[in-house]
Amino acid sequence: MTLAPPAPPEAHPDKRRYVREMFAAIAPRYDLLNHVLSLNIDRAWRRQAVDQLGWERRAGGLYFDACAGTLDLAAELAGRRAFSGRVVGADFAAPMLRLGMGKVAGLPVGATAADTVDLPFREATFDGATVGFGLRNLEDLDAGLRELRRVLKPDARLVILDFTTPPSAPVRTLYLFYFRRILPLVGRLVSGHPTAYAYLPASVEAFPAPDALARRMEGAGFGACGFRLLTGGIAAIHWGKR
Repeated sequence: MTLAPPAPPEAHPDKRRYVREMFAAIAPRYDLLNHVLSLNIDRAWRRQAVDQLGWERRAGGLYFDACAGTLDLAAELAGRRAFSGRVVGADFAAPMLRLGMGKVAGLPVGATAADTVDLPFREATFDGATVGFGLRNLEDLDAGLRELRRVLKPDARLVILDFTTPPSAPVRTLYLFYFRRILPLVGRLVSGHPTAYAYLPASVEAFPAPDALARRMEGAGFGACGFRLLTGGIAAIHWGKR
């Protein structure tokens, strides 16, 4: 059976505006849909991403969660028992951040509305950074990677968690059927947004493969880059150091 791919997200004439308005519209149902559509596996992925950050070396440091959405990764890091620092989350969809502030009540987390390709922070501000399921939404991926490197301190680590396309042909066939047919239907019914959950799988298919993303990170100036596939290769954790 041949599955017709959805239109690539780059085909939209103003990706930045579309993505910002889309996430603002689906914000109230975003967390619910993430957990339902991933069968709650996304929670375990976030724990593994924070584990990869190496925050224990600077437990009292200042950390950055880029494309932070509803602050899931920020909450995961700030809630660690030995963590004594602070996390700043940034996203250009302010409604996502506002909804996320409830889950970080009492935790050392702040939030600011900002685009990852143009961050309002000085060079070498943060002791580490995370990006969860957001890097592929940037209008300019390479500019975003360079900006993330700029705001990190020397030897600080960037960890990226995102979906990818499984390398195994049987798994890839099932995955693409789910992503192209089931996810958009369920997402549209629950969120009420006509195109958001067609855009999301299209953005995954347009995103660089893990080895290609590692090269893009190196091209942006990161060293010691690597990645690890998760759950049969449907997601991956990437890392690199400034």
